[in-house]
Amino acid sequence: MIEKKKLKLKKFQLHPVTTFILLIGLTIILSWILSLFQVQATYNKLNLATNQVEKTLVAVESLLNYNGLKFLISDAAKNFVSFTTLSTLLIALIGMSIAQTTGFFDTFIRRVLIKINNQRLTFILLFLATISSLINEIGYVILIPLAAIIFKENNRNPLAGIITAFTGVAFGYGVTLFVGSMEANLVPITEASARLIDSNYHVSLTSNLYIIIISSIVLSIVGTYVIERFVVPKLGRYKEIETKTEEIEIVDEEEIEQLKLEEDVRERKGLKNALIATIFFILFFIYSLLPGLPFSGMLLDTEASTYLAQAFGENSYFQDGFTFMIFLYFIVIGLAYGKGAKTLKNDKELITESGKQLADIGSLIMLIFFASQFIAVFKKTNIATVITAWGANIISGAEFTGLPLVLLVLVVIGFINLIAATPLAKWTILAPTIVPKLMQSNISPEFAQFLLRAGDSMTKGLTPLLAYFVILIGYLNMYNPNKNKPITVGRALRLMLPYCLIICFAWIVIAILWYLTGLPLGPNRFPTL
Repeated sequence: MIEKKKLKLKKFQLHPVTTFILLIGLTIILSWILSLFQVQATYNKLNLATNQVEKTLVAVESLLNYNGLKFLISDAAKNFVSFTTLSTLLIALIGMSIAQTTGFFDTFIRRVLIKINNQRLTFILLFLATISSLINEIGYVILIPLAAIIFKENNRNPLAGIITAFTGVAFGYGVTLFVGSMEANLVPITEASARLIDSNYHVSLTSNLYIIIISSIVLSIVGTYVIERFVVPKLGRYKEIETKTEEIEIVDEEEIEQLKLEEDVRERKGLKNALIATIFFILFFIYSLLPGLPFSGMLLDTEASTYLAQAFGENSYFQDGFTFMIFLYFIVIGLAYGKGAKTLKNDKELITESGKQLADIGSLIMLIFFASQFIAVFKKTNIATVITAWGANIISGAEFTGLPLVLLVLVVIGFINLIAATPLAKWTILAPTIVPKLMQSNISPEFAQFLLRAGDSMTKGLTPLLAYFVILIGYLNMYNPNKNKPITVGRALRLMLPYCLIICFAWIVIAILWYLTGLPLGPNRFPTL
């Protein structure tokens, strides 16, 4: 009897770079098709100077023409150089490479973090990632590389650490323990939109303070369960390709013991130096944020009228310089540790070895180049603006109120977020429609602003149009043990899908419970008017 061979379809997998190139091509074709059919939308644009609504027409712009091709060619270098993800990542990595070269990270993780159990460590990392949006997107460039190192040194899969850090920042974006950059950006728009109904309405900077604090804790607890229950088992153990190295066998046990004792003394002294350096650096950092003292307030925009605007406003030195401050911090503690632990011989060795730490980021830079072109091309087409305007019109035309309207706003913002990942860009278009609509249903502007936070975070990590999505893909492949089988964009999304679904549910539950119970969103601010 002749056995029939079973035909197996070979899985077709694309390298992430190839995926971004294809996305660029598809966006160009899609822009041509939509432009051909004259796809457009009208939305209410709020003029903050006059506090008046202006009807604005936006149409999809085709890039499959002379001007479009000219944009692709002439703006390619500008799109790459101005891509903030690249500069912030490189600055952070240079500082981290010095701290890692001196041995600070290895010693700190081995002596301190390894004593923390896995679940608690995951929670701490998720919580830090969630509240990191206090200062824009700093969590992506700092915590993703650190999480990979921490998980690997703890004999855990570094891929799980990368996903933990990314999902914590992305799906918890906008919830922190303090008033931060999001308030500085959103509150003026929320207040101006509310004054379309009530000309004297005031939205305070602390209007969402209570709910974002509770949300940050709840999301971190739920996220820890999802990571440990679904993501870590799915990734399995981390297996690096072993390379054979010659080992020198030392048979003198007394000499081995003596070497260990000497190393222990050096490491303790190094950590003590790093702790002292950390204290001095924190004091300097705090002093740089205090106004009115001699030589203080270096990181504040002293021309702004309020302290929050000075620290988190558009021209804030704190916001612009925070990545560089982190860079300096890593250098300071690295040098302090290296001096005490005697792991530093000279500047030449330090610079050479630090450069080796950055040897693997070449493929990441290539990936960032094509991702920056894709995001710039998509933005140029106006597709995101048109779809956001459609979303605003859907909410405006809704004939129901109360809880169904709240859920509609969440769903619409969550969907829009897949093609417009920047909260400020969305809120500029949505707020003049959503805030008055909800106010007419007795729902407060403060709760409308919270719904923007929740909807924005629900799907933030699922779109390649998020500028920092490329760091996730790049680091997953940097630590991928099988270099012949790169981790694709599709696989990365599948790994995050359980986290996304459960966190989405958590966001919806938080919004519903807060609305139904009427708990305060912040001091003297409630879900209803």
